[in-house]
Amino acid sequence: MNKLLAALVAGFLSAGVFAQATAPAAPVAPATQAAPAAAPAAVKEVKKQKASAKKVKKTRKAKKTAAK
Repeated sequence: MNKLLAALVAGFLSAGVFAQATAPAAPVAPATQAAPAAAPAAVKEVKKQKASAKKVKKTRKAKKTAAK
C-alpha cells in the first residue's frame, strides 16, 4: 500500500513539474520604427471637435436643469 501511495505521489509531482514547464519562446520579431506622430493639423482638428462637443453637451445640460 505504501508503494502504491508513493507511486501516486511521485506521478502527481512529476505531472505538476511538466505542467509548469515553459513552452519554447517564439522568435523575437525585429524592432520596428515607431509610427510617425499625427499631423499637427489633424490633432488641432480633433481638439476643436472635442471642444465643440463639450460645449453642446454643456448647453444641453443647462437647458435641461433650467426646464426643471
